[in-house]
Amino acid sequence: MMKKIIVPLGARSYPIFIADDRFRSLGPILKKMELGKELFVVASPEAKRYYGKTLSSHLARTGIKVCFAALRVPRGQNSEKAKSEQYARRLIQELLRYERRGKRPLLAAFSGGVLGDLTGYVASIYKRGIPYLQLPTTLLAQVDSSIGGKVGIDLPEGKNLLGSFYQPRLVYADLSVLERLPRENLKDGLAEVVKYGVIANPDLFSFLEKNYRKILPASWQRSPDRKVLGHIVSVCVGIKADVVARDERDDRGIRVILNFGHTLGHAIEQAKGYQETHGKAISVGMMCAAEIAFRLGLCKKQTVTRLESLLLRLELPVTLKGISLRKLFQAESLDKKFVRGANRYVLPIRIGKVTTREGIHYSLIQQVVSKRVLA
Repeated sequence: MMKKIIVPLGARSYPIFIADDRFRSLGPILKKMELGKELFVVASPEAKRYYGKTLSSHLARTGIKVCFAALRVPRGQNSEKAKSEQYARRLIQELLRYERRGKRPLLAAFSGGVLGDLTGYVASIYKRGIPYLQLPTTLLAQVDSSIGGKVGIDLPEGKNLLGSFYQPRLVYADLSVLERLPRENLKDGLAEVVKYGVIANPDLFSFLEKNYRKILPASWQRSPDRKVLGHIVSVCVGIKADVVARDERDDRGIRVILNFGHTLGHAIEQAKGYQETHGKAISVGMMCAAEIAFRLGLCKKQTVTRLESLLLRLELPVTLKGISLRKLFQAESLDKKFVRGANRYVLPIRIGKVTTREGIHYSLIQQVVSKRVLA
């Protein structure tokens, strides 16, 4: 399959390609776009190990040389540490060495969301901006983080506190890389997929309810159904491309819907020292938001129970343990989504439609969170 979706942003417009061909089409696309003959690739260890040679050989056939950055990034739960000032500085130093050899850098993130954010951030600040590509290798990155131009790094005080709006020149999401994706990483991405169903597409939500076993087979001897994954990725990409086109810089009150579950989700991640996966934190964050909406009379109880049921089917948590509520609320107070000193939550009205509320009383949030987040 090959599907092309354009993010229409005038001079900053770019294509998103959804393919399933082990990067065979990427070389001809890059050649046609005349983006350069050398690619400086920031790759996760897993992406380089399993697909690095494939990527290099296919691009070589169209005269494009691949150079992999020597950036050593942490694996597993510690990978979030790469989204930091320390690693941004290391990547900039590599780019300087690369340029001293007479090379013109065309950056590419061949990875999941952490390195994708890091690479995009460095591209946005290095020499006031250089072009870069997103080659996402996880479901989470393919449906969400690689699209929209929000790039950044974390500080000890909170997630994404240093960042830019900087669009890639293209996104190439190849479904074939998902066949080796660990089950836990797949579930992380599914949390974002559920988000899209709640905020904008009830048909997607129903599709997940009916097809969850094709995504997460009962026996892990079988791989996820790639046709099902292809449908999911295409729908989510279409939703995000539309939202970004209408509110690129998150200043028109449209793009904020993409933060459903993220206000508390990001706070959970920070309160637990980034030792909880993004998908699990967002899953609990969505449940908290749904319960807050119900208590405010914005949605019916059925919306809450339906969301909880789907998350459990997708093996995502609806409660988490080992988190200090004090640290959680401290992290939330520094969240970028606070407006004029007041909290701001994206809350469901029903599956497929959300609204925003500011200044929700702390006692209500505390009651809901204390049921879902346990010390």
